[in-house]
Amino acid sequence: MQLNQDSALQKLVSMGIDDMPVMEYVPKSCKLDSDWFQKYSRLRSEFLLSLSDSIEEIVFMNLPQDEFTNLIMGKSLPDNLSIRFRIPLIWGGDLDINNMFLCWTFPHSFNLDKFIIEQSDARTVYLPNPEKKVYLTTHSGGGGDGGNASSDRLTEAVFNNFMSGRGNE
Repeated sequence: MQLNQDSALQKLVSMGIDDMPVMEYVPKSCKLDSDWFQKYSRLRSEFLLSLSDSIEEIVFMNLPQDEFTNLIMGKSLPDNLSIRFRIPLIWGGDLDINNMFLCWTFPHSFNLDKFIIEQSDARTVYLPNPEKKVYLTTHSGGGGDGGNASSDRLTEAVFNNFMSGRGNE
């Protein structure tokens, strides 16, 4: 299905992803190296560690403390979170942190897969291109309804502990 920018944005709105910027891209046919998955595994770890500059966005995901800590320390990716490529590798995307972002698996990653697959026969595609490494819709990124100061102090304490531990690296 060939979309234009307006129809691509409208399609995303219908999927509940009404604030996702898109980039126009002409897919390139490419072949992946046989060791791409090993490279991806190393890059995935680097990407998770790089999320320490995205603490504010991650806090709005309201993850349990252990999942939050493991995520920003690069130890593990919590359930229902996905690392996505802005430009799929099979279409010429690079194995690079700048080509990656984090989002909820359901519904966002699931819907983004549908959005991209529907364009698989198009000459020009529109790909998700969030501004930051962590994508949250404006519906989820504005914080809660207040009254959760103990959770805020907990997050601040975890963050301070994390940063003091990284200061020796």
